[in-house]
Amino acid sequence: MSKVSVYNMKGEAVGEIELNDEIFGVEVNEHLLHLAVVAQLANKRQGTQSAKTRSEVSGGGKKPWRQKGTGHARQGSIRAAQWTGGGIIFAPKPRDYEMKLNKKEKRIALKSALTTRAQEAKVFVIDELKVEEIKTKTMVNLFKGLNLDKALVVLNTNDQNVICSTRNIANVKTALTNTINVFDILKYDALVLDKAALATIEEVYA
Repeated sequence: MSKVSVYNMKGEAVGEIELNDEIFGVEVNEHLLHLAVVAQLANKRQGTQSAKTRSEVSGGGKKPWRQKGTGHARQGSIRAAQWTGGGIIFAPKPRDYEMKLNKKEKRIALKSALTTRAQEAKVFVIDELKVEEIKTKTMVNLFKGLNLDKALVVLNTNDQNVICSTRNIANVKTALTNTINVFDILKYDALVLDKAALATIEEVYA
């Protein structure tokens, strides 16, 4: 098992803790990482875009001029695509972009993402991630102490003091242990969590 330092809220190292190799030491499956990210981004799409084809725009029932003898190119309708106000060729229509991964694939992808952060030494464990009052400066000082600019903070409980203290910090996002996903883990440079959150993740995904 690999060891990482445990820090206090001032960003000072106060000990070490071992990471479970079943979660933070697996073989990274880049293909499933890619599929998981693509699926998550695709599932965010509303798929409500729509435009009218030439059969749906109004007007254009009459041939604008006779077929021959006018010197113009032949035209059948003023609502063809080349006319102003005409229909759109291959117009986009509402569709469902949903992609599905099975549970085993999601699990492997998440473990691969966590392992990637562990291999990069970007997993930071806090002894107890807690603030007495909503104060952004407290969290800013923590990230300065850890020398972090872009981080995903994982909480074991819905601690509003911590959430509200971090929401105004650029490039920092909070998530609960049951809402972490591959996209967020890879998007942010580091993973910050306390011992309780780490224990929950290791219990659920081991």
